[in-house]
Amino acid sequence: MKMERRLLLAGLAALPLSAPATAGQTLRMGYQKNGALVILRRQGTLEALFAPHGIAVSYVEFTSGPPLLEALGANAVDFGATGDTPPIFAQAAGVDLVYVGAQPVRGDNQAIIVRDGGKVRTLADLKGSRLAFTRGSSAHNVVVKTLARVGLTPADIQPIALQPADAMAAFRNGAIDAWAIWDPFLAIAQQDPATRVLVQANQVAPSNSFFLASRAWAEKQPAQVQALLDAINGAAVWAAGHPGELADLMAQVTGVPIEAQRVAAPRGVYAVQPLNGAIITRQQEIADTFATLKIIPAPIDIRKLVWTPPATKAVL
Repeated sequence: MKMERRLLLAGLAALPLSAPATAGQTLRMGYQKNGALVILRRQGTLEALFAPHGIAVSYVEFTSGPPLLEALGANAVDFGATGDTPPIFAQAAGVDLVYVGAQPVRGDNQAIIVRDGGKVRTLADLKGSRLAFTRGSSAHNVVVKTLARVGLTPADIQPIALQPADAMAAFRNGAIDAWAIWDPFLAIAQQDPATRVLVQANQVAPSNSFFLASRAWAEKQPAQVQALLDAINGAAVWAAGHPGELADLMAQVTGVPIEAQRVAAPRGVYAVQPLNGAIITRQQEIADTFATLKIIPAPIDIRKLVWTPPATKAVL
C-alpha cells in the first residue's frame, strides 16, 4: 500500500497544478461518509500532493448532499461529491456551481426500505404512508421515480423530511413506514434482520453521482481540478486492488461500524469520468421531472453548469 501510494503521488506531483496558486491557499473539500474522498483523506494523498505548492487541504464532513452544496454556495467549501438531485436543487436556488466529473452508480447502494410486519408490503402500499427521505437528496429522486412506477405522486404520501441520523431513529422506533436512503446508512439498517428492501434504486431510478465545484474556483484553478480528478481515480485504483482493506479504511474515517462498511464499501463506485451526453441527458430528465412536479420552482438547464477543462494545462 505504501509503495503504491508513493508511485501515485510521484505521478501526480508531475502534473501542473494551477495558474497561479495563492500562497497560503486552503483547498476545502466537502465529503460524506462514502466515496473516494474518504480514501484520499485517510491516505493523506491530497496533502502530500498540494503541500509542495503552498496549498493546504481541509476536509468538512456533511450528513448529505444538500447541506454540502449550501456550503459550496456560501463559499465555505470549494469541491465536493453528491448524488444526482442536490445539484439540481442548488442550481434552482442560484448556487453558482459546476459539474466537474461523474460516477455512474450501480444502484444497489440506495433503496427504499421497510420493516417486516409493517403496513408497506408492496410499492402500491406506499400510498398514504409515512415515507422519510432527505429533501433534495438523491433519495428524493428515488422516491419520485418509485411512486411514478405505480401511478402515484408525492402528493399521495406523507413525506417526512429527515436527515439520515434522525431518519434512522424514526425507522427503528416505527415512527415512519418506509425510508429512502443510501449507503452506508442503508448498510447499517440492513444489519437488523427485520429490515427489508422494498425496491433498489437501480430498479426504478438508474442514476449518477457527481463531483461539484464552485464555478469561481474551478475557472481560476482548472489544473487543481484536474489534479483532484486524477487523484480520485488513483483512489479508485487502490480500492479495486485492496477490497479487503477498503472497508477498514472507510470505517476508520467515517466511524461507521466495520460490519456495515463490509457491506457498503464494495457497493461503492470510486472512479470518476467526464460528463458525456448520456449522463447530461439523464440529469436533465430528473431536473425536468422535478420542475413539472413543482418541486423546484422553474425549469433549469443542466448543460450550462458542465465544466469544460481548458485546452492546455496551466502551470503553478
